[in-house]
Amino acid sequence: MESHKIEDKNYGWLTLILVISVLLIVLFFYLDRQNNISYFIQTWGIGGIFLGILLMAALCMTPIPSEGLVILLLKIYGVYGGILYSWLGSILSSIAIFYITRYLGKSFFQKLLTPQRFETVDHWIQKKGSSGLLIARLLPIPAFAVNYIAGAIPSVKLWPYTWTAALSIIPYYIGTALVYIGVAQSTWIWLAVGGVAILTVWGISYFLSKTSKNQIS
Repeated sequence: MESHKIEDKNYGWLTLILVISVLLIVLFFYLDRQNNISYFIQTWGIGGIFLGILLMAALCMTPIPSEGLVILLLKIYGVYGGILYSWLGSILSSIAIFYITRYLGKSFFQKLLTPQRFETVDHWIQKKGSSGLLIARLLPIPAFAVNYIAGAIPSVKLWPYTWTAALSIIPYYIGTALVYIGVAQSTWIWLAVGGVAILTVWGISYFLSKTSKNQIS
């Protein structure tokens, strides 16, 4: 009963943070209607880019959804720059988590993650190695959770851990960018394509989740 109360409290905080994040994004877009803020940040040059990547890396190490920051980076640096810097931040966070888990150990992060998630990811990795890790990253499990779980498994090496993290996030970022283009430019074809791309990723995740549950059971 106590664990359920803690979990409900955590969800409450995450919901509050998510609502605040959405409001801040809306406020940014409202204040940046003439792109003045975006232009100002662009004048920071490589420092602004580096800051954006670090912010994305820090956010991806938490349960807080990173989509809001992705959208801001798309707004400030354009589609290609926004995707690239978001992707680099995501990879940086994955590598940081890998070394943090190796330093703190498996038992510490098992307290932060549900046993079901740990068992699901561990099952795919033990069964199929690197390809199993890639599949686990496509499951409907938050990326930060998979990073912590995979990093805590001694048999997982840095290279397969990193390339699977870098590859698995690309379709979702591209889908998010297409939806952003569709909304920003009122181009419904790109909005539809982006929506289909994201729904496809979710569909694959759902199918793999069902497959995983059947195989584990």
